[in-house]
Amino acid sequence: MSNTSLKEWTEFSNLTLVPEEVKGQYERFTKATNVLVKEPEPEVGQSPKEVIWTRNKAKLYRYTSEQPRKHAVPLLLVYALINKPYILDLTKGSSFVEYLVDRGFDVYLLDWGTPGYEDKNMKMDDYVLDYIPRAVRKVLRASNAKEVSILGYCMGGTLTSIFAALHSELPIRNIVFMTSPFDFEDTGLYGSFLDEKYFDVDKVVETLGNVPPEMIDFGNKMLKPMANFYGPYISLVDRADNEQFIKSWKLIQKWVGDGIPFPGEAYRQWIRDFYQQNKLIKGELVIRGRKVDLKNITANVLNLAAEKDNIAQPHQVEALMNAISSKDKKYVLLPTGHASVAFGPKASKITYPTVADWLEKRSS
Repeated sequence: MSNTSLKEWTEFSNLTLVPEEVKGQYERFTKATNVLVKEPEPEVGQSPKEVIWTRNKAKLYRYTSEQPRKHAVPLLLVYALINKPYILDLTKGSSFVEYLVDRGFDVYLLDWGTPGYEDKNMKMDDYVLDYIPRAVRKVLRASNAKEVSILGYCMGGTLTSIFAALHSELPIRNIVFMTSPFDFEDTGLYGSFLDEKYFDVDKVVETLGNVPPEMIDFGNKMLKPMANFYGPYISLVDRADNEQFIKSWKLIQKWVGDGIPFPGEAYRQWIRDFYQQNKLIKGELVIRGRKVDLKNITANVLNLAAEKDNIAQPHQVEALMNAISSKDKKYVLLPTGHASVAFGPKASKITYPTVADWLEKRSS
C-alpha cells in the first residue's frame, strides 16, 4: 500500500460513517502488522542458571533459586535434537522450569546446543551412551544425591528410554516421558512422507550433511498445512487487541522459528530405524553393538500424551506401557497439543501440577 493510499484510508477510517466493525478490523490489522515488522523479539529462557558441565556444543545447566530445595532426588530435563529447549522456560510466569524450581525441585537441563557441519557424523549412539550418562553422573555429584529423576520431552523422551534401557546400573528412580513417540507403526501422514519407497534418507544426508531446521519445520507444518502456515497469522489479526495473546503468540512463534540443524547420521537413524523400520518397540534397535530392550526399564514411570498431538500421537506414546518392567507406571492423556503441553494456560493448569505432584511423592 502506497503512502498516499494509506493516508486516504486513514482519513476514511476516521469518518463517522464508517462502521465500528470496519474500524476495529483496520486497527487490528495495523496492530498485527506492527507486531510482525516493528516490535522486538521477546526474551526467553530467563530463569537463573549456571553451566556445570560441557561437552562439544552441549551444556548442562543447573537452575538456581533462593527457594529452599525440598526434594532429595534431582530432576534432569532432556529435550529433542531439534528446536531449542527454552520451550521449557519460555517466559517468567509461564515456565515449566520456574514452576518446578518454585516447587522445591533441584532442576537441571541438558541443552544439546547448535550442531555445526563438523557434527554431521554424530549418531544417536553418541547421545545415549556418551552425553546423557555423563550428564546424569554430573547431576548426582552436583546435587550430592543417590538417585536421579529424568524428564524427556518429545524425541528427548525417546532418547531417554534408550539410555535408561542400556544403563540399568545407574540409579534412575523416576522417568517422566512427555509426548514422546515409541511405536512408529502408524505415524499418520509422517508415514506417507517418509515411506522408504519415496523418501531416500541416504541421499538426503549425503547431500546436506546436517538436515536444516527449515526442512524439518516444513514437514511438521505439512501435517496440517492450512492451520500451520496461515492459521497463526489469521489468529494474530483476529486477536490483535488482546495484549496477553500477542505476548504468547510472539513467544511461541519465536520458538517455532528458532530451529537447529539435525546431525546427519542421527537423522539417518531416526528416519530409518524408527519411522521406516520401527525397531525400538520391536526390540530390534541396536546402539553401538548393544540391543535395546525396553524391558530393562524398571524406574517409576509417568507417561504423558497429548490428545491433540499430531507429532507424537497418543497411541505411539501409550505403546511404551506394555514394553517396560516398571511396577509403578502411569499413563495420562492430557487435553493439549504437542507444544501446548509445555507452554500456555493448559500447561500451567494441568501439565505442570500433574508432573510435580507425581514426582513429589517419589522424590523424598
